[in-house]
Amino acid sequence: MLTDLTSRQASPRRLAKIVRSQWTIENRLHFVRGTTFAEDASKVRTGHGPENMATLRSIAINRLRAAGHANIAAGLRETSYEPFRRPLDLLNLT
Repeated sequence: MLTDLTSRQASPRRLAKIVRSQWTIENRLHFVRGTTFAEDASKVRTGHGPENMATLRSIAINRLRAAGHANIAAGLRETSYEPFRRPLDLLNLT
C-alpha cells in the first residue's frame, strides 16, 4: 500500500506535497549531519553508539537553528571560538 488516503484525498497535488515534505526533512537534517559532521566517516559502529551520536548531532543542529544560525557549519565554528562559554550559552546552561 502506498498510502492510507482515500482516492478523493490522494490527489496528485497532495501526494507531491507529501513526497516533497520528506525531502525537506532529508535536506535540512540528514544532509547537514552527513556533510557538516561527516557522519558517514564516523568510527562509532557498535551497540547504540551510532543512534546516540545521530541524536546528539541532531540536537546540536536544532539548537544552532533555534539560536538563529542558518549555516550550521558557520554556527559550529562561531560556537567553538569560546569553547568554555558559547556551547553552554547555546544550551541555556549558563
